[in-house]
Amino acid sequence: MTAVTNSPLDYIVQESQKNIKQTVRNSLAAGHAQLAYQPIVTADHNNFVAFYEGLIRLRDDGGRIIPAGQFMSDVEETAMGRDIDCASLRLGLNVLRTHPTLRLSINMSARSLADGKWRRTLMEGLRGQTKCGERLILEISETSAMQLHEVLIRFMEEMQPYGVNFALDDFGAGLIAFQRLKDFYFDMVKIDRCFVRNIHDSPDNQVMTEALVNVAHQFEMFAIAEGVESQQEAAVLTALGVDCLQGYLYGVPKLKLTL
Repeated sequence: MTAVTNSPLDYIVQESQKNIKQTVRNSLAAGHAQLAYQPIVTADHNNFVAFYEGLIRLRDDGGRIIPAGQFMSDVEETAMGRDIDCASLRLGLNVLRTHPTLRLSINMSARSLADGKWRRTLMEGLRGQTKCGERLILEISETSAMQLHEVLIRFMEEMQPYGVNFALDDFGAGLIAFQRLKDFYFDMVKIDRCFVRNIHDSPDNQVMTEALVNVAHQFEMFAIAEGVESQQEAAVLTALGVDCLQGYLYGVPKLKLTL
């Protein structure tokens, strides 16, 4: 039987993925990582900045930003994903030390809980004199939370004396069951953008979002809407009881933090 060979297009895609991964690996090794900051604002007429989300950005040797969409899904559950989480955490803790009034959320995978380097980076930051823990928010997706839910619950318990907050990302679009939600120690949920997009024109999304907000409030968690891009969306979300808003309407991620 003749072996099936990849098409030329498959070969090009595979080679491109290899090159991207190597570029990401080189960027991390060279320390070419930085955070971009996006504000999360209160859902009232003041739109006061409650905190910022720090989003990892990697640059290639030419100084160009590597689009996260080209590599993140392929590496987030690998050793390289742990390196990215570690770089994000280190950068986040550094900026929290520099800005003593800042509150910042940093994305992580539950798999990083077993990574010794990530753990050491976290504990070194929490044991400093600037009380970083009380201003640090660790953001974990529903899917990641459910993969290692028992490990994550124990970790959340360990972090309580340090005042670390936790945000559940992609709320409503992942795998978490509502009956399990009470077992975690999440302080806030971020309602997935699939419910937010054009919510003013979608009665179905309005019903779903209101239900998610009610669930969050029942468990004494703040409800944040992601991906808000228009005043119409913001008005409906505010009326539905969302506590905070995040999206391009209030600011794109910027490499320079302006407080």
